[in-house]
Amino acid sequence: MASTKEYLSFILEQLSLLEDIAYKAMMGEYILYFHGRIFGGIYDDRFLVKNVKSARTLMPDAVLELPYEGAKKMLLVDNVEDKEFLMQLVQAMEDELPLPKKR
Repeated sequence: MASTKEYLSFILEQLSLLEDIAYKAMMGEYILYFHGRIFGGIYDDRFLVKNVKSARTLMPDAVLELPYEGAKKMLLVDNVEDKEFLMQLVQAMEDELPLPKKR
């Protein structure tokens, strides 16, 4: 099942307190970027973020889920209604995320 544009729009609105959020459509799903770094994505209308220490600290009860077959498990964000929390989560993750590779 591919993710809907409506769910993408909802998540982007929830992340609107952050500057420099971007996304890329990929095979019916959406990869999310903060300052050019991949931090998560929308998969089957689920908001998942990378399994990094800061995200686990802020969401100790988060469930690990597969975004798609063959991928690394990611953390399911279930508190998508709280814009302040989402801003804090993404900002906390930034230093743990790799910089984009130069082409």
